[in-house]
Amino acid sequence: MNTTSVSLSLAGAAIAIAILWANLRPWLAGGRDPKALVPYGAGAALGSLATICVGGALGWGARGIAGAATAGGDKGVRKTAGTGQSALPTGRMGVLTPEGGVVVCLILVAVVLLFKAAGKKEKRRILGGFVSFAILGFLPGVAATLTWWPDTVNWAGAELAGALSTTGSFL
Repeated sequence: MNTTSVSLSLAGAAIAIAILWANLRPWLAGGRDPKALVPYGAGAALGSLATICVGGALGWGARGIAGAATAGGDKGVRKTAGTGQSALPTGRMGVLTPEGGVVVCLILVAVVLLFKAAGKKEKRRILGGFVSFAILGFLPGVAATLTWWPDTVNWAGAELAGALSTTGSFL
């Protein structure tokens, strides 16, 4: 489970982009209420963090999703267009600290609770966000754009640890 290698193809990334577009299109065509993006955004936040959870169940899941999208996308393109795969380089957003790992677990709990309380359409959006960013988060360009995300999670974890370690008033 500690393996960090993941292979991703253009066809696999296209699946993630299609899921992203399927979730953003109704929002763009509709009233553009920011609250409507919460389910997809929650899944996307967790999916992107899953790509840096090396050695954990979230990381294993993200690698599996990226591998399945690559295999399925390559097969679909091969059968549809008759061409082979087009491999893409992969990257990582950063490194997760132990304190950041605690924050990721708290985000997981929040997303699970949101999922349990959501309706059918919102549940699909949460899953779509997770799947699309579990794939896109491995792309170097996306990872470079999101380098602030692991830094923020690590900072929040360090602040939480500091607040819980300090004597005196917590609040």
